[in-house]
Amino acid sequence: MSTGDKTTDNRNLIRQALLKIDALQAKLDASEAKQREPIAIVGMGCRFPGGGDGPDAFWPLLHEGRGAIAEVPASRWDIDAYYDPDPDAPGKMVQRSGGFLDGIDRFDPHFFGISPREAASMDPQQRLLLEVAWEALEDANIPADSLYRSPTGVFIGIMGQDFGQRLFAPSRHARLDAYAGTGTSPGMIAGRLSYCFGLTGPCFALDTACSSSLVALHLACDSLRRGESTLALTGGVNLILEPGLSINFSKARMLAPDGRCKTFDAAADGYVRGEGCGVLVLKRLADALADGDRVLAVVRGSAVNQDGPSGGLTVPSGPAQEQVIRQALANAGVTPAAVSYVEAHGTGTALGDPIELGALDRVFGAGHTSERPLYVGSVKTNLGHLEAAAGVAGVIKVVSALRRGSLPPHRNCTTPTPRFPWADKPLRVVQGPVAWPRGAEPRIAGVSMSSARRTMPAE
Repeated sequence: MSTGDKTTDNRNLIRQALLKIDALQAKLDASEAKQREPIAIVGMGCRFPGGGDGPDAFWPLLHEGRGAIAEVPASRWDIDAYYDPDPDAPGKMVQRSGGFLDGIDRFDPHFFGISPREAASMDPQQRLLLEVAWEALEDANIPADSLYRSPTGVFIGIMGQDFGQRLFAPSRHARLDAYAGTGTSPGMIAGRLSYCFGLTGPCFALDTACSSSLVALHLACDSLRRGESTLALTGGVNLILEPGLSINFSKARMLAPDGRCKTFDAAADGYVRGEGCGVLVLKRLADALADGDRVLAVVRGSAVNQDGPSGGLTVPSGPAQEQVIRQALANAGVTPAAVSYVEAHGTGTALGDPIELGALDRVFGAGHTSERPLYVGSVKTNLGHLEAAAGVAGVIKVVSALRRGSLPPHRNCTTPTPRFPWADKPLRVVQGPVAWPRGAEPRIAGVSMSSARRTMPAE
């Protein structure tokens, strides 16, 4: 073989190698693009205190800066028998109020193909979730029966087990029936939804405490991106039926004696518990556009982590919060400067609020100025802390604000906490409605729940 032939063979080998490299790079690019594929929110349903039965009814409460906190209803427990301003009083709680829903005892079992006998042993959280999921699908203009045997995923956050504790109390053992187990198991809440609607996609309930519904959203988005789901129902639910946890939280000094979440305020001294349910209907953005769906907002990216070592089991970690924010931004392909607003975890504690503000400042401070600040707020000041449903409540608030072009006011913050140097930082609490109109650049917000879970919705 001549030198010229060898040169030609080498060139062909190099050309083939380059073509393979290009093909592999294209596959890698496609894989990375799929991991960041935008997820569309095409429908929402909710039941929140203060008359928030659906997103349209929820918005006036937000926009007008109203609170939905009221005294514990007699149908839950006798607050006079349980209240004591002394947090050390045995068997007592320091708080007389909360964010409660009306009519949680009303349910039409036949509508969902459930017998009245079985419905009597169903946790009201299961019943509420069925109703709100149906309403979310209606909001998305998707008939529930059209999803029968479809790979629709269900991802639900839940932590409360009050009804199960009541039903399985020793005094009631003689009255237990065949439906008590499936009616009260937290793991059954998602399965009930898939069963009643005939859905065959991934289905599970999870409890990661306050972040449950945001972690559920994170996993739902991943399922859609991987193609194991073509549609996803995700959200969270929380009902407060028994006084036990409120007594526990009082002993832990977690509850505000005046029953108000004073997030970011100098007087912050704890939170108030609340109830609610929120469900989002998700699709891959490309599928939603192809199907002609109304896209309410887009989830660009999300991230989940854990505090790890901190000052205590329930003490938030500033470095962990900073890390998860940066990871969510990277996953979303968004710069800190592009974010206009953060719906904060913001429980209203003297310890947690400054830690969260510090983490936000370290990530977003350099990209904002006093003329173009990062606005912060928390829906807990309106509704109380909805626990497993808190994250989805924040997402629904942000999506509603995007649709209306206005950031709603943050309540109960007349004197911003002195534990954060507001004057030197470009972070601002939304003290009144702030115009948030469409412009040349997309509007982007972050939603945080617990100390280290975050998602990035955008228009």
